[in-house]
Amino acid sequence: MEVEKKKLLIITYYWPPAGGPGVQRWLKFVKYLPDFNIEPIVYIPENPTYPIIDKALESEVSKDLIILKNKIIEPYQLAGFFSKNKTKKISSGIIPIKKKQTILEQVLLWIRGNVFIPDARFLWIKPSVKYLKKYIIENQIDTIVTSGPPHSLHLIGLKLKKELNIKWIADFRDPWTTIGYHKELKLSSYAEKIHKELESKVLNTADTIIVTSKTTKTEFEALTSKPIEVITNGYDNETSSDITEKQVLDSKFSLAHIGSFLSERNPKILWQSLSELVTEIPSFGANLEIKLIGAVSKEILTTISDYKLDDYVNNLGYVSHNEAVSHQKKSQVLLLIEIDSIDTKSIIPGKLFEYMVSQRPIIALGPKDSDFQEIIKSTNTGVFFEYHEKDALKQLITSHYNLFLDQNLKVFPVNLQQYSRKNLTEKLAKLVTPILWE
Repeated sequence: MEVEKKKLLIITYYWPPAGGPGVQRWLKFVKYLPDFNIEPIVYIPENPTYPIIDKALESEVSKDLIILKNKIIEPYQLAGFFSKNKTKKISSGIIPIKKKQTILEQVLLWIRGNVFIPDARFLWIKPSVKYLKKYIIENQIDTIVTSGPPHSLHLIGLKLKKELNIKWIADFRDPWTTIGYHKELKLSSYAEKIHKELESKVLNTADTIIVTSKTTKTEFEALTSKPIEVITNGYDNETSSDITEKQVLDSKFSLAHIGSFLSERNPKILWQSLSELVTEIPSFGANLEIKLIGAVSKEILTTISDYKLDDYVNNLGYVSHNEAVSHQKKSQVLLLIEIDSIDTKSIIPGKLFEYMVSQRPIIALGPKDSDFQEIIKSTNTGVFFEYHEKDALKQLITSHYNLFLDQNLKVFPVNLQQYSRKNLTEKLAKLVTPILWE
């Protein structure tokens, strides 16, 4: 006898044609949930303001998937009349360092933090609750998931939980009040208090909390007694299926950074090391290529220029996810850079997992005891450095370069399967339908 599939309503903001890391997590969960007797139903905005578009991702959405859409009013749409470029950068997380912020940027950041609470999608809460309440009742749905940020979506879940008493799983792709950029929003004491109160209500009302790192779990355990599960991001088996031993690599010694390169993620010890090696090793400059793929802040480019590395930069801008994966597989070295702050210890960049199955060595920089440091070490996929370890970093780059010259620069990963999207979806399924797994 075939088991009837359980319906799961997923409330998310990012969905194809949105690009960037925010869309990947639930796009992949939705892809594999039917394999575990769960029928996903996705609720998204009808007219969103996505900072990044990647239409190629639309091909990954099943034609059988039920997608619910409802109009959204976003303040970024109005702010764009004043400065479309600046609001787009702020909405995508590119926040200029304080001393270089214009008056307009300072005003927009203050409004973002003190008026748009918890974020710029707060006007979607009320109409979404009204729309979904009717749909949930008519279609006999008993479990919902909200994915944030934007954390406004958790407030949709909060209201639906209180009004319908349904099972609610709150998925935090990033932390709320402890995330690095929260301090950059120029919060008043009143706004900061409201953020913390809303965070507490969500954490203490949801039936289950999902987080992407151990550090976030520890932080949340101090705020709630509700069950918290760690389900990291991962890689798709299809993404890694065509990697072979005969993979064609870049002819140059390419160091690729893929994804947003924020102002505060400025690894000066990396630029200094590369600059010194150009001078010290005669052939190094002729072979060096610094590949920047994605949005890059002006501060990063200025620092690269200060170290006289402009001639070695290949700034490709944003590319489709498929093209980004291609660069991951053919680049000689992959760069993973996180802000040097205690606030970013919990951040595990989603691209890490696709980096790991690209079979290229990773050079990572971040704060001490970062969660992704442990993952890189346990999978033997690269080397992690703190921001003060310049000599060790330079030594590793030199070693990698010599192996590159010998055409023997390789990596030998282990224990990767635990991070496959299908295995991670199985963990999610156990939360959604625990009775099937008893």
